Amino acid sequence: MKKRPAPASDETIIQTPRRVVHPAPRRTGKDVALGAGIGLVIVILAVGIGWAAWSGFGPVRTSVSQSAPGPVVLPALAIKTATMEQIRRHEPIDVSFIRLAENPHIVVVDFASLVRQGGMLDRVAALIEKADLPRDRILNAGELARAVKAGGDMEGGFYYGHDYSAASLTQFFAVVDRDHIHLSPEEAMLRHLLDELGWSKPGIAAGLISLPRVGADSKITAAARDGILIHELAHGEYFSNPEYAAYVHRFFLTVMTEAEREGFRGFLAHDGYDIGNPELVENETQAYLVFTPDPRFFMPSQVKMTQDRRAELRSVFLLNMRAGWLKDVLAGIL
Repeated sequence: MKKRPAPASDETIIQTPRRVVHPAPRRTGKDVALGAGIGLVIVILAVGIGWAAWSGFGPVRTSVSQSAPGPVVLPALAIKTATMEQIRRHEPIDVSFIRLAENPHIVVVDFASLVRQGGMLDRVAALIEKADLPRDRILNAGELARAVKAGGDMEGGFYYGHDYSAASLTQFFAVVDRDHIHLSPEEAMLRHLLDELGWSKPGIAAGLISLPRVGADSKITAAARDGILIHELAHGEYFSNPEYAAYVHRFFLTVMTEAEREGFRGFLAHDGYDIGNPELVENETQAYLVFTPDPRFFMPSQVKMTQDRRAELRSVFLLNMRAGWLKDVLAGIL
């Protein structure tokens, strides 16, 4: 989910402005080069922190350090399972890895820090979905910093929330291996997570989403976190449920008008998305149109649509959805 303001005339809370500029070469994420040279090793320690009172679920604190030459030490990550409601109330200390109980093929990475979130996922965003950035290589640290700064937020990264399919994450690390790219500590942690989940294999239908804790910046209130979570979970369902993705595709082509589709393409292009990717356009359209009720993040006027038309489209979307957890979520916010 973008850090972008709704139009000033809508009398909503203004977010950090976002502009898309072409940086030099490509690649997103906080590209922290962990030294070059033989024998440099990343050690990722995953330590369970005291479990919260609810359902034995709690955060995971992680740290990264360097050690003497030797094999990379990667302890098993603590991946807990929690319901959407538990995730909503969760307060990560650093980084928590959470499997969604309602759909175990969705994994939530819950961050205490927007900077850590960007360090893990911004370079993935650059490769997979950001417009005007290379699709065939990973940005270095300077290129990434310029791209993020051009988007309007130098410190926090591209987004308040990220979402990627297992296939896209596998693609990212394939390019990393091909070009012998040094990973940031957070990216190394992400790679370890994919290995733990078994998502590096071909044909995996799964989705990873992220969100920040309340207070990660001045705009992330409890209500804002809820809005980000619902938006990102819709993406997670799209990535992990081929039947739902097919439903979104039919809705986009047969229920929405061409003018409405074009309105969303323009909105997404302004936000820096690669609108040459039709699946990306459809996925973002359903998440913003249907699952982003918070006017701080989306207003129908931004796609030249009336409130009444948006309400009509959301009602049709709900009516024809197959029964399940996400339909229940939508029914609860309409």
